[in-house]
Amino acid sequence: MSDSNEAMTDGTTGPSRRGVLGAVVAASAAAAAVPLLADIPTAEAAAKGTPELLFISTWKGTQIYGARFDSDRGIMALIGPVGEATSNWATMHPTRPVLYVASGEDGGTVYVFTIDRATGALSQSGAVKTDAGGTGGGGLSYIGVDRPSDTLLVANFEAGLAATLPIGKDGGLGSPVSVMKDTGSGPNARQAGPHPHDVVIDPSGRFALVADFGADRVFVYGFDRATRALSSDGMTPYATQAGSGPRRIVFHPNGRTVYLLNELTADIQTLDWNPREGLLTHRQSLSTDTPDYAGTKSAAELAMSRDGRFVYASNRGENTLIVFSVDQKTGLLALVQRTPCGGQKPWSFSIHRSGRWLLVANEASSTVNLFSIDRRSGKLTDTGTSMPIPNPDCITFC
Repeated sequence: MSDSNEAMTDGTTGPSRRGVLGAVVAASAAAAAVPLLADIPTAEAAAKGTPELLFISTWKGTQIYGARFDSDRGIMALIGPVGEATSNWATMHPTRPVLYVASGEDGGTVYVFTIDRATGALSQSGAVKTDAGGTGGGGLSYIGVDRPSDTLLVANFEAGLAATLPIGKDGGLGSPVSVMKDTGSGPNARQAGPHPHDVVIDPSGRFALVADFGADRVFVYGFDRATRALSSDGMTPYATQAGSGPRRIVFHPNGRTVYLLNELTADIQTLDWNPREGLLTHRQSLSTDTPDYAGTKSAAELAMSRDGRFVYASNRGENTLIVFSVDQKTGLLALVQRTPCGGQKPWSFSIHRSGRWLLVANEASSTVNLFSIDRRSGKLTDTGTSMPIPNPDCITFC
């Protein structure tokens, strides 16, 4: 099983004062073995700036943590547990105070939480299963929003399917409009069947690309923004090297270049995208590992700067963050920096909308670490600030 959780606790409203304090103590204890690089300020201290909410999901945990982030001063302030759900991946509604959280229970449930912006508390307001066919799969590895069509995109790792859910005007979710079952397998023991790990709509809005970890394929499905439905339409998938384990996809703003991160081979590929025919063509492969690395390979997260000049990746094998520059004429990548992630197992990271900060979820060391971004060079600098969260795996800005 990849980045999907197993057991599921029914979602509830925000925790009691005693529950919050107890869980914060537990979080600190879980991270006690990790030397914090800076003291964690109080929420009151952060409130002197212009802090915004962020939520941290936990790997195989039962709670979602809240925090405040002051992007002017680079200050993180822990609130504590603000809601309950065995969570792995979360995403925000584009305009409303609504958080969607992927679960690991059978049926692949997505939970809907309403956010109290004053306190950060989450109140469950809905839940939708993505595996209505009852195949028994539940581990969701990704959810994301296609804003133009108000659609929630879901990758159900365990069930081997991708699904689209309509988002209502109030932020609530409807039943799946379409469910596409991937096919295939790979040589790795974790690739016994299809395991979608990412779903991305191309800039034209006509196609959905699904990175399938288990099948060593990027499946290309038709997508209709009017109906929010996926369709197979006989399109050709992109095949990676056997045993690669495709994990994450990002599009360059030019709409013609795709970057694919493979988990098991820890490499990043540059692909040409033909939006007329829905075809991907390989152009370049670069390793995220150092040349002499001989351990277990494990790439995890992938993101692009808003201006399309830099691509960022995380490597759980070497506990590093990697920066690549983008040639604006060709779209090809060049290594800029490889730097320690400040902890262990950088499961994911999120880049702040200002482009000045990168927050990384170091799952094994139970810390969220803050890096500054030099927007000219793309390089990262560890600020020395970290926040204790038990086994964080996803960071979502509100």
